[in-house]
Amino acid sequence: MTRPVVVLLAGLLMSGAALAGDAAKGKAKAAVCSACHGANGISSNPLWPKLAGQKEQYLIKSIKGFRDGDRKDSSMAPMVANLSDDDIENLAAYFSQKKVCD
Repeated sequence: MTRPVVVLLAGLLMSGAALAGDAAKGKAKAAVCSACHGANGISSNPLWPKLAGQKEQYLIKSIKGFRDGDRKDSSMAPMVANLSDDDIENLAAYFSQKKVCD
């Protein structure tokens, strides 16, 4: 009975699903994001999506996509060009923990 649990936990750890960014570090980096995405990631402009409350893995994939050129946006590319994977994970942790009504 314990073997399946151990195997499941090991799989989660190796997949990165159990790892999360540091929201406090993400908050420190998020000031630049607020110019377009609003304070606390709540945009008032329909051209820029709300980041607050989005799934952490979705944010990571999206931001990395802009940084790596898989997603194209002339406004986003320079904003994320110098972000490390850790920076992105921290930002994603921060915004995913925000409530849309914050």
